[in-house]
Amino acid sequence: MSAFHRWLRFNLVGLIGMAVQLTALSLFNRALHGHYLWATALALELTLLHNFAWHERITWRDRTTARRWQRLLRFHVSNGLISLGGNLLLTRVLVQEAHLPLLWTNSIAIAACSVANFLVSHHWAFAQSSSSLRVKPS
Repeated sequence: MSAFHRWLRFNLVGLIGMAVQLTALSLFNRALHGHYLWATALALELTLLHNFAWHERITWRDRTTARRWQRLLRFHVSNGLISLGGNLLLTRVLVQEAHLPLLWTNSIAIAACSVANFLVSHHWAFAQSSSSLRVKPS
């Protein structure tokens, strides 16, 4: 599958994940009485697990050489750190300094992190093993 087709699938999963994240953020923010950074972190964790499951089935279904727990760990380390750092930083700055609404700021943060998340997913979290790239002798 071409990188472009993976990018399209990645964005499809990402759009669904964005709906999950924004819905969860709204609910968690109400439940936590406006502690929006905690609500952001919880919504992000739920979304990471959601997106990993769908990326396994749709985006990188042909790359299953590593064990699932290894892919999940790499996905969490890479996409998790990028998304957590980006979401918390941008949400804090845009809410506190720019006075933008929470769901708008989170949408901006998601979009800002998406390219980096795709690249680390494609080249590391769901990377093909070197043995699957070798040409088999005839």
